Amino acid sequence: MKITLTGSLGNIGKPLATALIDAGHAVTVISSNEEKRTAILESGGKPAIGDIHDVNFLTTAFKGADVVYTMIPPNFNVADYRAYSASLAQLYSQAIQQSGVVNVVNLSSMGAHLKEGTGLTIGAYEMESALDKMKGIHIKHLRIPYIYTNLYGNISMIRNMGMIGANYDGNTRLVMAHPLDIADAVAQAIQTPFSSREVIYVVSDDRTTGEVAAAIGKEIGLPHLPWVGFDDEQALGGIMQSGIREEIAKLLIEVGVAVRTGILWMPYGKKSGTRGLETFAKEFATRYLH
Repeated sequence: MKITLTGSLGNIGKPLATALIDAGHAVTVISSNEEKRTAILESGGKPAIGDIHDVNFLTTAFKGADVVYTMIPPNFNVADYRAYSASLAQLYSQAIQQSGVVNVVNLSSMGAHLKEGTGLTIGAYEMESALDKMKGIHIKHLRIPYIYTNLYGNISMIRNMGMIGANYDGNTRLVMAHPLDIADAVAQAIQTPFSSREVIYVVSDDRTTGEVAAAIGKEIGLPHLPWVGFDDEQALGGIMQSGIREEIAKLLIEVGVAVRTGILWMPYGKKSGTRGLETFAKEFATRYLH
């Protein structure tokens, strides 16, 4: 098959491209970074370097593809994240229709069914809403939960304060996915038959935040590492101290509230990922200790 991937060669995009190329598919990888051209070529892919906000560029990159994979690249520099997501969703939709593509796999998020109160996840709502309006398109939305690698943001807190914390406490449910499990699920979705619309949930583990802290603490030599809950104001101050703009920091706090109340977590059936919490805790330790 001919497959076009957005998302460049990131934590999900790189293993995804590798899996599809190894399976014998012709893979075009879109990136806005000219420096990625060599890496894409070396992986066996075809680079499409350009601006995803240019609908003509997108249309050309999508044209002839049997399947297109879409995702919203995080951008913490935009003034209005929802408007940014909605605009990009419309550009994707326009390019898909103009290029004649009929099969789409879209990286979405748990909580994409909610149009308010989910912080940055609102981008997934905007994307799904736009893509679902297209006529004659077969689409699979892969809704993912909290990604393990977000926990790397706590390394400084552990080193300096001896704890992990957020604006939810140690008894909070946290549904999680490993980037490699996500890449595996996207690759499978791309290579299996399409129906008109399908929602697929990708879950590697489902634990409490206290269990997350315990698993990480065990691997890094801090067996009593606690997960501490902050109030929203404290958490906002901490996020902004790390250099994140207030507008984005507030959206991150809103995500935390959605985690705390559990509104993000949808019934997902069986866990589809194979890389559980203890597996990721070892990866976390490798980065933490080195």
